[in-house]
Amino acid sequence: MLAAAIVAFGGPDVFALTEIPEPAGEVIDVTVAGVDDADVHRRRGAYRRPSLPAVLGTDVVGRRRSDGRRVAALLPAGGGYAQVAPARHTVDVPDAVSDEQALAVLEQGLTAWHSLHTLGRAGADDVVVVTAAAGGVGHLAVQLARAAGARVIGLASSPAEHAFLTGLGAHATVDANRPDLGAALGEAPTLVLDGVGGRTFEQVRAALAPFGRIVAYGGAGAVANTVAVDELMTASTGVLGFGLERVLDDEELYRSSAARLFHLAGRGLLTARIGGRYPLSAVGRAHADLESRRVPGKLLIDVHRLRLDAVHGVHLATTSSSSVSPVSVKPRER
Repeated sequence: MLAAAIVAFGGPDVFALTEIPEPAGEVIDVTVAGVDDADVHRRRGAYRRPSLPAVLGTDVVGRRRSDGRRVAALLPAGGGYAQVAPARHTVDVPDAVSDEQALAVLEQGLTAWHSLHTLGRAGADDVVVVTAAAGGVGHLAVQLARAAGARVIGLASSPAEHAFLTGLGAHATVDANRPDLGAALGEAPTLVLDGVGGRTFEQVRAALAPFGRIVAYGGAGAVANTVAVDELMTASTGVLGFGLERVLDDEELYRSSAARLFHLAGRGLLTARIGGRYPLSAVGRAHADLESRRVPGKLLIDVHRLRLDAVHGVHLATTSSSSVSPVSVKPRER
């Protein structure tokens, strides 16, 4: 089978299109794979550094070979940028949900759902602020918070993003780059979902209403945040963190929450934004577009589309079939 593997750590040009053996055990014949920030960090060698050469890609949709059922799967150890992937953490995809929507809703939707409901315990009385609200997790969180009856304020950086969020049902939008971000919210949030970190985290945390809470699920900046317990006690606010690994540790929780998201998507109550679809030969271009943020929405890899002309970021490599295997790494230490 063909796969796009990284042969070094670095920029989007480190991918090589190569023939590799199929993974052992239960497999999925992949239709589409997703491109995520975690893949970018691994490609750079900054997160769960894999052994090289390695196949990245943590979410796929396709047909489980053993029974032909259409499934979505999350692959914490990678292996998604290939025509065949391991069948790990699979969930059935309803007929009413397209491959593209299933892929875009699953991983980022689970982060949005559990940040909002499992940890954030959002309700109709909440004022919910979503940072990076036009992003992959953020725009799903806006829709889910709106469906919960909460008042929703989205932070965004451009007029187009503000208009997009308003169309999703956000009650208000605020320029994420304002120096007086906390005051610009206009009201004290009771719940903040933050995937940005750094200065943004500090500003929105300081703006929390008494007994409010912030759920951090990611950090786009290089600045690490620390929280003093005495400050939390004085303000009577809380800080929580979400990692998808904990959901994957509980198969029943994973499957039930994924089924809930697919149910909402099938009814048209949750819609993911699709940013672009790339051939397997252009994984590097997809990574470059994701890093630049010039293509909003979920980026998809069509693993059976192999156009090799005028591609950016991928070169064709000839590699022996025994030299490349799906990435296998140890779980990150907590």
